Amino acid sequence: MTATPTPGSQLLSPKDHTLILIDFQSQMSFATKSIDAVNLRNNAALISHAAKGFGVSSILTTVAEKSFSGPMFAEITDAFAGQALFDRTSMNTWEDAAVIEEVNRIGKTRIVLAGLWTGVCIVGPALSAIEQGFEVYVIADACGDVSEEAHDRAMDRMVQAGARPMTSLQYLLELQRDWARTETYDMTTGIAKTYGGAYGLGIIYAKTMFGASEGH
Repeated sequence: MTATPTPGSQLLSPKDHTLILIDFQSQMSFATKSIDAVNLRNNAALISHAAKGFGVSSILTTVAEKSFSGPMFAEITDAFAGQALFDRTSMNTWEDAAVIEEVNRIGKTRIVLAGLWTGVCIVGPALSAIEQGFEVYVIADACGDVSEEAHDRAMDRMVQAGARPMTSLQYLLELQRDWARTETYDMTTGIAKTYGGAYGLGIIYAKTMFGASEGH
């Protein structure tokens, strides 16, 4: 066996997947207790700006936006300014014909999911896509449910079926993956400074105090 300086096939790259953001809406947020609203909105913004900045194929979808659930978080729609949203009646996004038509149009076999609630709006498409042969990743800290128990059991169920869990900051840094990629360096560190919590503060400190740069 010989080691080579090449990334593993399970790592995400900007062009190999479709990000589907599901039901980040007010009505679902009110009952979300597994993560507080500030962290949820921050993490949704982080992955949205990461996906947009890296040119990731992305689908935004809501359920009963006008009649019941309310608009999608502005943190998401601002990042994807002008992109159309798919509004559904189905709780399971994978049962919506228009969304699936878009998945097929994009043509990626690797799907990354985030949204509300984990046990309904994320489990549904995750299990459905896995059964149809897609690779599925779930950004766990950009999902939420009515309780920690509900979120954790939903994550367990998806992982048992083959889904791969990850976090918001992990998603951003996995897309960058090499600080020598100068064309996206400033964007990545900029997103981290804004939405990356203590890590972002560390970047601000290092760059302000002694002009540090990870790529040099």
